[in-house]
Amino acid sequence: MNMKKDLRIEGLSVPNMPWEEKPKDCNRTVWRYSQNPIIKRDLLPTSNSIFNSAVVPFEDGFAGVFRCDDTNRRMVLHVGFSDNGIDWNINPEPLKFECDNEEIGQWVYGYDPRVTWIDDRYYVTWCNGYHGPTIGVAYTFDFKTFHQLENAFIPFNRNGVLFPRKINGNFAMLSRPSDNGHTPFGDIFYSETPDMTYWGKHRHVMSPSAFEQSAWQCTKIGAGPIPIETSEGWLMFYHGVLKSCNGYVYAFGSALLDLDEPWKVKYRSGPYLITPETPYECMGDVPNVCFPCASIHDKDTGRVAIYYGCADTVTGLVFGYIDEIIEFTKKNSIV
Repeated sequence: MNMKKDLRIEGLSVPNMPWEEKPKDCNRTVWRYSQNPIIKRDLLPTSNSIFNSAVVPFEDGFAGVFRCDDTNRRMVLHVGFSDNGIDWNINPEPLKFECDNEEIGQWVYGYDPRVTWIDDRYYVTWCNGYHGPTIGVAYTFDFKTFHQLENAFIPFNRNGVLFPRKINGNFAMLSRPSDNGHTPFGDIFYSETPDMTYWGKHRHVMSPSAFEQSAWQCTKIGAGPIPIETSEGWLMFYHGVLKSCNGYVYAFGSALLDLDEPWKVKYRSGPYLITPETPYECMGDVPNVCFPCASIHDKDTGRVAIYYGCADTVTGLVFGYIDEIIEFTKKNSIV
């Protein structure tokens, strides 16, 4: 496929990114990897499940921070490496953060990490336990030593997703204020900081849709992978939740945010991109979940690979072309 010449995509050239061509009988905008799930629940001897994790290009291959709930069902983070982005070696020992503040650095739990490169280092955000769920922040240069900073917000908050560059001279983050439990609500907000310590300029981005308009995202929503900068706007993949008669159903879709004022939504998909359909998405510790947390894209070809948690148990991959996803988002927008 040839990418549209008038579309500009920022990012890296990643010719070795995971990829599989669309099946001939597939009429979807994005498609699942035929060998899903790529990470089984018991890849580690101590893991009950490995899902909702974050990966980035690193050196000649890829690195990531993985949510590995152990067989005590404690939510912990591990570091992993891969040559091809599909076959992963995950460190058996949990990630340990270095922190100058003993109170902030005291580990309670951590889950659903995101990772992005900004300026000269990799930043990690995750849902961090500090009197309830909040957004932890750390950085690393080598995926060996991780320096933990102040938590971004007070509880309760989840789905902290940094933008891959400063906006208006500040670091910027999307988040989803919540409560202390399995939040039955949720809007996406935008915040900025000059120093990764003091956060402000909070702006509302978007709310769940009306049930009658787009039911898959009518209960709560949350940002997924790091937004992708394009000439059409920031391409954001996000999850949405439907509260069905049989419980929550997590699917994901796409939106385009304004480049200079990302709290302004230009387009937002009414139909989902992916919803639970396969056995590994429909059956597991939490049935009926497709939860995107990371993506790798190649700016030259416009290819994107999205990593997503399946049934809160295993990790899968879906593929697509950025220009096709943008066209899908614009054509089916509910904004």
